[in-house]
Amino acid sequence: MSEQMIVLGGGVIGLTTAVVLAESGRQVRVWSRDPVGETTSAVAGALWWPYRIEPAGRVGDWAVASLRVYEELAADPGRTGVRLVEGLQSGIRLSELGPWAAGVDGLRESPDGVRARVPLIDMPVHLAWLRGRLEAAGGTVEIRALEALPDAAVVVNCTGLGARTLVPDPGVRPVRGQLVVVENPGVTEWYTAVDHSSSDTTYFFPQPYGLLLGGTAQDGDWDLAPDPRVAEEIVARCARVRPEIAGARVLAHRVGLRPVRDTGVRIEAETTASGGLLVHNYGHGGAGVTVAWGCAREAAALAASRTPLL
Repeated sequence: MSEQMIVLGGGVIGLTTAVVLAESGRQVRVWSRDPVGETTSAVAGALWWPYRIEPAGRVGDWAVASLRVYEELAADPGRTGVRLVEGLQSGIRLSELGPWAAGVDGLRESPDGVRARVPLIDMPVHLAWLRGRLEAAGGTVEIRALEALPDAAVVVNCTGLGARTLVPDPGVRPVRGQLVVVENPGVTEWYTAVDHSSSDTTYFFPQPYGLLLGGTAQDGDWDLAPDPRVAEEIVARCARVRPEIAGARVLAHRVGLRPVRDTGVRIEAETTASGGLLVHNYGHGGAGVTVAWGCAREAAALAASRTPLL
């Protein structure tokens, strides 16, 4: 048997990291404040695309490593929640993208922007699949609310926004995203148009449960209550791109807080006062899904370096 590890956080970062560790032969317990289906990850739009995440010099490798995994998982979308879907990133050129773009097959310019066929993930299905994969490898998920980081031999901190108080790391802050789910009037492609000078964004993603409309990027806003006025504006912006959206029946409203960190994603290890190993893997902003597997492998390698299999 190997030394037991505790992974804090039941969102996509925590579960993916736990899967990597458990499948390497480690004993893994995931401690999550919320049930997996109620984490921030569960309400994510979940299009694979590096968005609101730093540091730029490292994001590309994490993103492309994750892309390769999702391309494999897309072979069984009903089970994994991962599909490859065509769409348009409006108003940009290939030259504006980072080196990661070379790793995306079929990425190409169009008169309106950049087109690509990339993973689009049904997060409730994907999170349930990750949990099942973890449990199949011998891992467990437990609901635990923590006021401090636990004193254990090996802890992997994937708490997202929770790291602000748990670490504590005041450089972690929320960027609020509001979304609207409507009945899909026949939209089959995703669309995004991001104005980095505004807190308003425009995107729609065809998911199996409906058409997901967005959104907002409200820096420092902790409000989890949907704003009806903002919801109307989101629908109106999306309808300017696809007019049929204007008459679609609203199914649900969602709000999520992206865990942005001032200096970017933190993946590093430290020795605790009691001699334990604490590995951090948080601060993924609006692209946790995009980099989940690349970051998980790096964090898992740090955690496993101190715990060889016996």
